[in-house]
Amino acid sequence: MTDTTQATLRNTDSLNQALTLTIPNDLGGLRLDVALQRLLPEHSRSRLQAWIKDGLVTVSGLASTSKTKVWGGEAVVVQVQIKPEQQAFQAENIPLNIVFEDQHILVINKPAGMVVHPAAGNWTGTLLNALLFHVPELKDLPRAGIVHRLDKDTSGLLVVAKTLAAQTNLVRQLQARTVKREYRAIVWGQIWRNGMIDQPIGRDPRSRTKMAINRAGKPAITRYEMLERFSVQTYMRCNLETGRTHQIRVHMQYLKAPIVGDPVYGFRGIVPIRAMTQTLRDAVSQFKRQALHAIKLGLLHPANNEFVEWQIELPDDMKALLEAMRHEDPRDDDDEAFNFGGLQTEPYLADEDYEDDDYDDDEFVEDEFDSEDENLAMDDED
Repeated sequence: MTDTTQATLRNTDSLNQALTLTIPNDLGGLRLDVALQRLLPEHSRSRLQAWIKDGLVTVSGLASTSKTKVWGGEAVVVQVQIKPEQQAFQAENIPLNIVFEDQHILVINKPAGMVVHPAAGNWTGTLLNALLFHVPELKDLPRAGIVHRLDKDTSGLLVVAKTLAAQTNLVRQLQARTVKREYRAIVWGQIWRNGMIDQPIGRDPRSRTKMAINRAGKPAITRYEMLERFSVQTYMRCNLETGRTHQIRVHMQYLKAPIVGDPVYGFRGIVPIRAMTQTLRDAVSQFKRQALHAIKLGLLHPANNEFVEWQIELPDDMKALLEAMRHEDPRDDDDEAFNFGGLQTEPYLADEDYEDDDYDDDEFVEDEFDSEDENLAMDDED
């Protein structure tokens, strides 16, 4: 802002500010956008033009255009629009479901719908914002102590460090694969035996916002176990040996047993409608996220190196879905079992908080973050 004019600044809300200016005589004869750019050099001319077009700039109380001439002495009010990313690392009073807390770590039960880390499209309302309110000291740690992520619509347990020493320790545990993570998933199709998927995961070459089985990707190992088998779905336990973005979701797709409700890694809306009762159809249609929950977390406590473990219940929405499946009429032995195997001959390569994507040591030290990922929205090991 130049010294040739007086200006007052007042807050109108957390993201917007009203700036009142008086056009100095030495800028008389200029277009409005040019005069404002001289007075507000911290804002680009294109941004100022956009604000004028959107009616966020008035001259003597009247809306104007960028081409409007000013002659000096006019009172101009500019509704300054602060970029949302400038508010990304602000504390917000958001309730947290804290499973465990001491002076070294926090264990959080993250609800579905909450993004872990701010990124494009989700600059506020994230777990990071909530953590900064609950523990203000986390502002001094990279990523406010976050060491791994869950996808926006995956619920369950996350560990957060409260000190730099604990954060470094947890990152190294994740790299050494000593952190134990168990998930529960409801998938389409009937799984008849337990197994392991060892397939590398990387960016989908056709869409950088999605992941896929990629021979040039990072190693990814998921062990799975059938807990209950129903007419068209299976309730499963999944254990991660690695933590790649969307790992379980991509691996279940590879298994041709995509997770119920997954909008990204499902089989393009193909659902066995005729094989379900109306009650189950309604339950599935009302389930608005991937049926995936991080139910158990175990690690070596950074302070004493003793193994500690936490387990929580399934969330209510997954409980309700399971109950609907349990009340289905049992399948006759003569009925053909439903599975997705006949829909295609090759694993579907993805054409998408974040699931549990662990931070690499270099990434942690440099405090880098791929903003696109959190919007795979991200968020963030699924």
